[in-house]
Amino acid sequence: MATFEELEAAWCAGPPPPRARGTVRLVVRRIGGGAHESVAEALLTPEGGLEGDRWAKSSTARPDHQITLINARVAELVTAGRQPLDAPGDNLHVDLDIGTAPLPVGARLRAGEALLEISEAPHTGCSKFAARVGPEALRWVNHPEHVARRLRGVNCRVVEPGRVRVGDTIATV
Repeated sequence: MATFEELEAAWCAGPPPPRARGTVRLVVRRIGGGAHESVAEALLTPEGGLEGDRWAKSSTARPDHQITLINARVAELVTAGRQPLDAPGDNLHVDLDIGTAPLPVGARLRAGEALLEISEAPHTGCSKFAARVGPEALRWVNHPEHVARRLRGVNCRVVEPGRVRVGDTIATV
């Protein structure tokens, strides 16, 4: 697994992600027990989040945690070909800058046909994330200098239902 310094150097060496319009690169259904399933498309709804995802089955399901986004390049760096790309456990991997500057709380995104809203609830790495991709990756995404970048990802709620597919556009509205 990569060190903090290797992750930081790789992130800084790459091109910046697009700010207003990007692409959905992976759609992931969290099916429970730490298992994830990459799917070509999924229905997102305000009532159920991503169809088949464990979020809707949770007794503590909160609308502000319905859908999680992660920058696709961050997922690639922390999995580094040693883990499946869905290992971080986020629903949508996107080629988009999901930092606080382009996407403040309340900002809306069209992901395929669905409309999402950035939640106030922070999305921070946890012990599950560290077990999947390593403690150095957890330290890197949660580093205080990276809070505004949201390297660990961002929580969203579904405002309008719709299908999202790998390859769909994700854009601010």
